[in-house]
Amino acid sequence: MYADDNTAKTLGPQSARLIVALYEAGREIFDLQDVCRQTGLSQPSARSLVRKMAQRGLVTRLKPGLFQIIPLQLGTERQYVGNPHVIARELVHGDEYYISHASAMDIHGMLTQPQFVVYITTLKAHRPIAIHGSEYRFVRTKKEHFFGLMEHWVDKQERVTVSDLERTIVDGLKQPEYCGGFTEVAKAYWIRRADMNADKLADYALRLGISVVARRLGFLLELFDVQAPAALDRLQEQAVRPYLLLDPIMPNEGKYLARWKLRVNVEPAEIHSLVRT
Repeated sequence: MYADDNTAKTLGPQSARLIVALYEAGREIFDLQDVCRQTGLSQPSARSLVRKMAQRGLVTRLKPGLFQIIPLQLGTERQYVGNPHVIARELVHGDEYYISHASAMDIHGMLTQPQFVVYITTLKAHRPIAIHGSEYRFVRTKKEHFFGLMEHWVDKQERVTVSDLERTIVDGLKQPEYCGGFTEVAKAYWIRRADMNADKLADYALRLGISVVARRLGFLLELFDVQAPAALDRLQEQAVRPYLLLDPIMPNEGKYLARWKLRVNVEPAEIHSLVRT
């Protein structure tokens, strides 16, 4: 028994059996269907059981119908949220997804600031949701754009799907607004530049078939004096009118760069200064 000043944190026989079964099934985050499957209870009875478990501080309610087991070693703690990337995986209910944009940068060690928003790319539209201090935002994309992905082990039991290094940069160039702007994407590239493959970056950018992504990538590679002439030549073929913004979240101002058909609304000197801090 675990007790605090309010309600005793008791683990009854039925809830104990359920928790053991969920752990054995690798379902520390679970839904009502998991409860029905493990206990044989009806939906109303399963809902009642989990409600009582939440009241006793045995599980945390993440959202309607989705719960997480509170580890018993936390004692009287009544609110517990595990790894946000694992929660993101569970929020899509088994549909195809991957952790993307700033959240993928976080996984790959490309960021210097803490993140409170988790970005998940999916095939289906989902409403954003806030769970215990973190916001989960969903970015919808096409099936043919599901490439450049890898498995990331969060711990010994849990793994999630995330964009690989190059795809993370390309997604950032496609939608800088989900990464804090072009400068943050440039900083992410700079941090892991030794592990980046310029040809792979170009392959991904061209496979997306979005001209501005190729242009921004070409600008980025030249900004850091990356010696990849073949990749740059392929990217430069996409530099056609009209001129587009280097950073869509910044004001529509700055010099026009003919080589990449970009309006450079962030000074290169400023980018160089920021990525090295």
